[in-house]
Amino acid sequence: MTENKIEIEDVSLYKRLCGYKDRNIKTLEEILAVKIIPRGNTLIIHSSKENTEKAVKLIHLMGDFLHINNADYEFNELDLKYLANSIANGKDVDAHEIKKLKITIPESNKTILPKTINQANYLSTIQKKAVTFAIGPAGTGKTYLAVAAALQFFSARRVERIVLTRPAVEAGESLGFLPGDLIQKINPYLRPLYDALFDLLPAEKIPKLIEAGSIEIAPLAYMRGRTLNNAFIILDEGQNTTKSQMKMFLTRIGNNSRIVVSGDITQVDLDKPRDSGLIHVRKVLHGIEEIGFIEFTREDICRHPIVDKIIEAYDNHSKTEKK
Repeated sequence: MTENKIEIEDVSLYKRLCGYKDRNIKTLEEILAVKIIPRGNTLIIHSSKENTEKAVKLIHLMGDFLHINNADYEFNELDLKYLANSIANGKDVDAHEIKKLKITIPESNKTILPKTINQANYLSTIQKKAVTFAIGPAGTGKTYLAVAAALQFFSARRVERIVLTRPAVEAGESLGFLPGDLIQKINPYLRPLYDALFDLLPAEKIPKLIEAGSIEIAPLAYMRGRTLNNAFIILDEGQNTTKSQMKMFLTRIGNNSRIVVSGDITQVDLDKPRDSGLIHVRKVLHGIEEIGFIEFTREDICRHPIVDKIIEAYDNHSKTEKK
């Protein structure tokens, strides 16, 4: 058993580290298998030498996060668990590197900051690569961060327009029975892209950008035969493209453009899931320098904590059925 003490002179920082009624301390104890005793302005850590060192490292990392964020920033359960699990698994986390990837949307004064290492890698890859693939479960920020990055590129005039698209593949519903014309029928499939836009921009600005052609939202079929120059192009729900559709889409990229493809290969709605263009593209395009792949996991889920439990339950059930 090893004991280590961390003295924190800043009382306000000490309270924010501990959290309301020491809830942050309790989370650290659970994940790192340590005992932490808050006493005065000192944290006394008891555990094995390895776990104690990890706890010390994590507390210093938490302090860095609090220093680089606003004075009213408090750790939520998702952020803290991710940091703790990262340190517990031996990963290196640099709070300042994550801070550099902060996205500010001038029109709404919203600030978006990656909450996990994979999210930070995702935004970094988008900045560096012509094509980025984001693969992982729901709630990991794949679509939201891609739209935020697109708006950042557009605001900085690095691109002239944003193109948002999804394959119109039914997930148990039928397009034919939905009311309205084609645009009205495909709108439900494009809703997640609209949701991200409306969360990041003032509502009155979006119709104006769409009318001006600065933002285009269209089904994947509308991409055929086009060359998209000076554009930031996002393909959402990429797992529902066929192999030929994925190839068609990727070859639309023109000069000074970026492509981001996101999807969850565990939720393929095609009749033959093996034909998924997103599953196929991982095998075909790995190794090309200008293309990046980011693999998200359940640890990156930033929605309500119940989402992680739902996904885990389905994964466990799926494994049981295969036995």
